[in-house]
Amino acid sequence: MKNAYWAYWLILLGMVIVVIMLLVQNLTTTSTQDYYLIKEITEASLVDAVDYSYYRDYGEIKINKEKFYESFLRRFAETASLSTTYTVSFYGVYEAPPKASVEIKSKSNSFNVVGDATSLDMVERIDAVLEGNPVD
Repeated sequence: MKNAYWAYWLILLGMVIVVIMLLVQNLTTTSTQDYYLIKEITEASLVDAVDYSYYRDYGEIKINKEKFYESFLRRFAETASLSTTYTVSFYGVYEAPPKASVEIKSKSNSFNVVGDATSLDMVERIDAVLEGNPVD
């Protein structure tokens, strides 16, 4: 019977270690994931928002602000984490030359460890400029 108790303790210890690893992973990879997520989504949204008729007429790249906002928010909503609350702010979105500054504030759920309530809040900001010829 003593061996059975040791097996139960090992299983319980394994489950506790897995839970701790999941908590640490959510806290440590959020900043890097958010940065690359914002970077890729901003670049793709700028390309989606290019006004090709203006480019054909004048030879200059110009974006549509509303299309950029719509594309960015749609793409971000598809890939964002469900366990985090995000606040998206747009600063300095210019149509010609195409430039966008995006700031995302993420607020994670708080968790209690030995009586201390802890939450991790991060701010990611990126400035993007679209240069060159748009891809047809």
